[in-house]
Amino acid sequence: MNLNRTGRAALVLALVAVVGMAFRVSWNALRDIAGAVGADDTAATLYPFVVDGLMALALIATLVLTDDARRFALRVLGTYTLASLVLNYVHGLMPGLHADGGAVDWTRLADWDPANWALVLLATSLPVGSIYFGSDLVAKVLHHRPAPIPTLVTNTEESTETKRIRSTAHLAESAPAPITAAPLRMPDPVTVEFLKPAVPLKPIPAAAAAPVASIAPRPVAAQSTRPRRATGRLPAAARTARPKRTPDELLAEARKVSAGWPDAKVTAEGIRREVHTSPANARMLRDTLLAERARTMEARP
Repeated sequence: MNLNRTGRAALVLALVAVVGMAFRVSWNALRDIAGAVGADDTAATLYPFVVDGLMALALIATLVLTDDARRFALRVLGTYTLASLVLNYVHGLMPGLHADGGAVDWTRLADWDPANWALVLLATSLPVGSIYFGSDLVAKVLHHRPAPIPTLVTNTEESTETKRIRSTAHLAESAPAPITAAPLRMPDPVTVEFLKPAVPLKPIPAAAAAPVASIAPRPVAAQSTRPRRATGRLPAAARTARPKRTPDELLAEARKVSAGWPDAKVTAEGIRREVHTSPANARMLRDTLLAERARTMEARP
């Protein structure tokens, strides 16, 4: 159903009227709750605007924002709506919170201490939350950039042709001239009285079929496949056994190759390259050779 401008204006005015009356009913309860938690007359009068006013702001933000910002505005709206409902409910349960035309003095919100503490914390935290959440919602609305509406790219020639066709559609088209088909005259039938007897044809001897030699099957060499390259690690059983040298053999070989080396050249890397051993064994051989050379120098007079 499509509403015209008058119908939409009437709907908006009816909504504003309903919201205003609901705010007036809630304003009475929230003002008394504010007086019960220690607010003065001015603060108690402004307290309903803090709670229900933020609900109206969050509702407007949900209509403007999108994605995560809209979900945040919905959470704020739901939280403050629930808080206002709880405070209105407590106001209806506690007769001592009714002002009866005057102001409510400082009193308890519930007879049970934990419930009273929770309600006082709720009533006093709503103004602080309104400052924080209201500022955040306003900032999100002001910095919101609506997504651009994609426009369809049309061909200029096609659009021009369409306009030309539409502009000439109302013109009357001339009816084509009727086509008159000329009658086709068929030739008169000819009567044949006598037919000449057909001469019998001579029989043609059938040609003998030439013998076809059978094709003997020829042996075809099988296509050889290339040997596949071995991949993966070679199993231990197929490896060539390498003799493992003992520490004494390594030391003897290291003494032999480093006999003419100066002390500065006796390094683990040099021994490893000459003896072909592991870095750990090369370091052990280096330390042993240097220790032997040190003892030899000490033993000399």
